[in-house]
Amino acid sequence: MNSIIKYSAILLAPLPLMALAPAVFAFDGANDAQAGIAHKNTQSNSADLNAAQSVKPNNDKEDQISFSADNLDYDSENDIITADGNVNLYRDGYSLFADQIIWNRKTGEVNAIGNVRSVDNMGNSAFGDNIALTDSLKDGAIENLLVILENGGRLAAQKGSRVNGRLFLDSAAYTACAVVDSHGCDKNPTWQINARKVVFDPDKKRVRYEGAVVKLFGLPLLPLPGLSHPAGIDAGSGFLVPDIGYDRNNGAELTIPYYFRISDQRDLEVAASLYTETAPLIRAKFRSLEKNGAFQIQAYGTFGDRLSPISAVEDSGARGYIEGSGSFYYPDDWKISGSLRLSSDRTFLRRYDISRDDLLRSNINIENIKQNRYFSINGWAFQTLRSNDSQSEVPIALPEIDYRQIFNSPIMGGTVELQANSLLIARPEGQDTQRAFASAKWQKSIVTNMGQLIDFTLLGRTDIYHSSDNLLTDVVLYRGASGWQSRGIFSSAVDIKWPFIGKAFGGVQNITPRVQIVATPFDANLSIPNEDSRSLELETSNLFALNRFAGYDRFEDSYRITYGVDWSLETKNVQVNANLGQSYRLSNRSSIFPDGTGLANKVSDFVGRYDVRFKDFLTLSQRFRLDKDSFAVRRNEVDATIGSKETYFQMGYLRLNRNNSLQLEDIADREEIRLGARVKIGKFWSIFGSTNIDLTGQEEDPLTSADGYEPIRHRLGFSYDDDCLSFGLTWRRDYQPSGDARAGNSFLFRLAFRNLGV
Repeated sequence: MNSIIKYSAILLAPLPLMALAPAVFAFDGANDAQAGIAHKNTQSNSADLNAAQSVKPNNDKEDQISFSADNLDYDSENDIITADGNVNLYRDGYSLFADQIIWNRKTGEVNAIGNVRSVDNMGNSAFGDNIALTDSLKDGAIENLLVILENGGRLAAQKGSRVNGRLFLDSAAYTACAVVDSHGCDKNPTWQINARKVVFDPDKKRVRYEGAVVKLFGLPLLPLPGLSHPAGIDAGSGFLVPDIGYDRNNGAELTIPYYFRISDQRDLEVAASLYTETAPLIRAKFRSLEKNGAFQIQAYGTFGDRLSPISAVEDSGARGYIEGSGSFYYPDDWKISGSLRLSSDRTFLRRYDISRDDLLRSNINIENIKQNRYFSINGWAFQTLRSNDSQSEVPIALPEIDYRQIFNSPIMGGTVELQANSLLIARPEGQDTQRAFASAKWQKSIVTNMGQLIDFTLLGRTDIYHSSDNLLTDVVLYRGASGWQSRGIFSSAVDIKWPFIGKAFGGVQNITPRVQIVATPFDANLSIPNEDSRSLELETSNLFALNRFAGYDRFEDSYRITYGVDWSLETKNVQVNANLGQSYRLSNRSSIFPDGTGLANKVSDFVGRYDVRFKDFLTLSQRFRLDKDSFAVRRNEVDATIGSKETYFQMGYLRLNRNNSLQLEDIADREEIRLGARVKIGKFWSIFGSTNIDLTGQEEDPLTSADGYEPIRHRLGFSYDDDCLSFGLTWRRDYQPSGDARAGNSFLFRLAFRNLGV
């Protein structure tokens, strides 16, 4: 017991602690107690037969106490009741176990002696050498106390006392760490909190500490004056672990968060970040769980200098950022959800290391989802953080209305999907576009006697567009014709797959040749504004799509045949999936696809992908596109992870060499590499690092001034993680400045005590 108490660190977890003994020992008015107790020297045989007898001081059922013991004695001359051997008292979900319990009715003392253990109705266990109680049994003391909580934490103290319902512990220690190793031998916990005194108030359900000090690996680390935490499994108000860091933009940083538990359904976290090089930053995050949904909102605010990345003009003023999200559900399958992201300027998020995003999106969505029906009203607003983009040219999309209905086809079987869609896109200083269309699509799948899978598709669609200020769009291919425009689309397709499955290489392989024939007559694509179909490249995900353009504004009009093969292999240790295919256009008409997409010519480029997995040691995937004539690699994207969960190496590489003469932003060439690794150097210690390098040079982009090696970010650090403690130090260097978000070094120290309540 002494060694356990010595190494026990402070348990900051829930403590309905001495609801245990006082409740169990609430004996009162025991003249009637003799009725349930054998006379002096009576052995346990009779006691066992009467195990769990009730001592009933009155007729109140809540005061009933059940007990059992090996021996029960009553000394009528001295008025002392003694229970020996495996004594067990139970009341209202609380249990008390001891080697012996002595009740002196003359002095009013009740003592539980030897291997005392108490279990409350929450599963928390308390151990001690002995417990002494008053005759009211509401106040008392316990020596050499050890409490094991339901969550596994331990609270130890030299002695404890209960006065007027409040529990006082002297020379106490708490830890959530293990105090024995895998062989059952005592060991020092990774961290513990020692306190001169601990006070538990059951009415407020809170534990408070006096003179608390955190010890890390046995060394005093941090005093915690005024430390307190809730005494239940739910979170409670209090300070959280501070964050410590340093970066080039703001200097040394200390963030002190405070958590408010407003109710079981609502909480608020407020944090103040103090810097040596700039004004403080305040953050607040509110969360709420409602009957029909939930929402959260977070805001940052400060006042200080800022440097615009556009004009390079420095000014000062209020700066901040707000974000939020929520979803609410209503009867008859209706749902309303939304998100909000808004920044005061273009560099705030980067300067304070909140986000690296260069575009913020806000959204509102109303949905109704049935088994075969879907209806939604959507709206989007965007804020650009890119230095070379004008906010006045960023669109607002409000609203998009979409309706879909699926039902069984009365003719030839299959299914029919009806869709109606409308969208308005507006720009303060740019092209405005309105769109509406209605479509019907029939699909049917069959399996032949020889095992071929055949899918039939018919699509008919009618579009109406209206646009204005088209000349304000710089790229001619995206403008379309101004005013009212319309088009009709009809497309049909047959897709045939023939899988062959058999044993191979000690496993099972599947070879599936695939052929698709699509017929889509010419339509007036270029007279239609292109708002949602700009980003396009041939890849395995859209090779067999009916329309290989993204979105609705462009539709591939051609007669084409697409062919390819899928192959998979699965053995005990290896899994492989691979795809390869190409498309051939049967028409000689000029393509509407821009150069560099892989689809601009009559014969498309080759496109493929493979994924390999070897046990849990290796995962490798590659997506590629090969020039149809020279087999030059136009797209090469590789991702690999090698190693275990604790020691591993990761690599990501991307090169886009599309041979595009138009230099469209959405299909520009680039090259980059990402590397990362983590190495375990001890049972709980590891080092890690990562780098991101832009390899784009004049070979990929003739207009760039880069030399083909531009670091974006480096990161290096170490960490310690065990069952109750996590901490680490990370160095990071950013190389890409933007306004007052300058390039430079940053350092972050992270410390987290697991199961340390607040």
